[in-house]
Amino acid sequence: MRREIASVYTYISMHATQNKLQGCDASVLLESTDDNVAEKDAKPNKSLRGFSSVERVKAKLEAACPGIVSCADVLTLMSRDAVVLANGPFWPVALGRRDGRVSSATEASNELPPTSGDVPLLAKIFASKGLDLKDLVVLSGAHTLGTAHCPSFADRLYNGTGENGAYGLVDPSLDSEYADKLRLKCKSLDDRTMLSEMDPGSFKTFDTSYYRHVAKRRGLFRSDAALLFDATTKDYVQRIATGKFDGEFFRDFSESMIKMGDVGVLTGAEGEIRKKCYAPN
Repeated sequence: MRREIASVYTYISMHATQNKLQGCDASVLLESTDDNVAEKDAKPNKSLRGFSSVERVKAKLEAACPGIVSCADVLTLMSRDAVVLANGPFWPVALGRRDGRVSSATEASNELPPTSGDVPLLAKIFASKGLDLKDLVVLSGAHTLGTAHCPSFADRLYNGTGENGAYGLVDPSLDSEYADKLRLKCKSLDDRTMLSEMDPGSFKTFDTSYYRHVAKRRGLFRSDAALLFDATTKDYVQRIATGKFDGEFFRDFSESMIKMGDVGVLTGAEGEIRKKCYAPN
């Protein structure tokens, strides 16, 4: 169970803000139909996993108290509990969310924050959800857990542009020694057979080592590296990277997760309580 929850949290922590296109309504759990391609099948979401774990938890809840606990609440609770199981902080989760009925791959492809995004772009997307620059750098700390497929970062290894438009150069914002190690794992831009730890050496434990990697130019994604190119986010990265403010980060992360869990919530007569998370009632 510990492994399954951690797997679910990996995708929630990586994509939580990305998946809230309609709000915190579990739209990412809906499956595609003959006449609609759902959010989970959008290209940016191809790496998501852990859906079966959510369904198993939901099935047990439906057996015990049918029609009471929404998939949106299940997802929110599982993300919190997975952090706790990974030695991270606990925070209170307000319940009562309802599930949405709409899920669009087109919206996901057009609106999800890209892993190649810079801080101005990411900050704009976060702001549209009521989240600020501090939330951005704090929630990026969720990359302390999990792994990523090569295509999500291989452009940093093979698609950099140097002088005179040279092709195939490593992204200069990436530490060269780290880049060499990544190239050994990812042989090409589209190598989907290999995974890389987002927080090497500590990817199963919720801690602050992610920030130490970023401070050393060893963040896996361009969006990680971008945190060093904004004064506010850089200051936070360097502060937490010292290892002296773990408690501060844990408190900040808890507060940002609470804020994110309140984005676009459906209540009252809005939406529904799905019987199965993968399909509307």
